[in-house]
Amino acid sequence: QVQLVESGGGLVQPGGSLSLSCAASGSIFSIGVMGWYRQAPGKERELVATITRVFTIDYADSVKERFTISRDNAKNTVYLQMNSLKPEDTAVYYCNAVVNRETYWGQGTQVTVSS
Repeated sequence: QVQLVESGGGLVQPGGSLSLSCAASGSIFSIGVMGWYRQAPGKERELVATITRVFTIDYADSVKERFTISRDNAKNTVYLQMNSLKPEDTAVYYCNAVVNRETYWGQGTQVTVSS
């Protein structure tokens, strides 16, 4: 069994920062691409950022220059540093990873940007 366990998130004022982390655990032989997605109320889940094992990175246009994705292959962990947060960043953020050639999702963590 493979699990993705997220931490971080919460409530922050506009312009503030938050960081998320997601650790993969279980019977892991390989981890490919890892990433973050988000889903706002009434909207479809959308890509935020992805990072490959060799650190090739892709961002959604809406978060470029504000969010930074990183990973620690030794710890099977992916991170998302979110700066200059806007109310429209409010959503449930989900970790995603391809582990042992199968796709797994975290349970989701709420990020709320509000004054």
